[in-house]
Amino acid sequence: MVLIWFLLAGLTEIGGGYLIWIWLREGKPWFYGFLGGLSLFVYGIIASFPSFPSFGRVYAAYGGVFIVLSILWSWGIDKKTPDLYDWIGAAICLVGVFVIIIPRS
Repeated sequence: MVLIWFLLAGLTEIGGGYLIWIWLREGKPWFYGFLGGLSLFVYGIIASFPSFPSFGRVYAAYGGVFIVLSILWSWGIDKKTPDLYDWIGAAICLVGVFVIIIPRS
């Protein structure tokens, strides 16, 4: 279930940031920025749902997922094909995520 929350949080954060990006940098209408801000607001709520013992730990784990989703977003939306180093970096980040979320005794 944690992975689903991370994926939803990532999509709302990246999507919101992207909408603000294209509003400001590509001159899209104001409502792109508004919807981007709304999406970022929803992200903040969704990111609080996973049950972790601390804010810092959930955000550290989420950060790795965010990096992987950002590379996939760039590939799918911006049509920028990730190179070998992007994939290696993403794999390193995912290893970090799994280390952080391993249950502790």
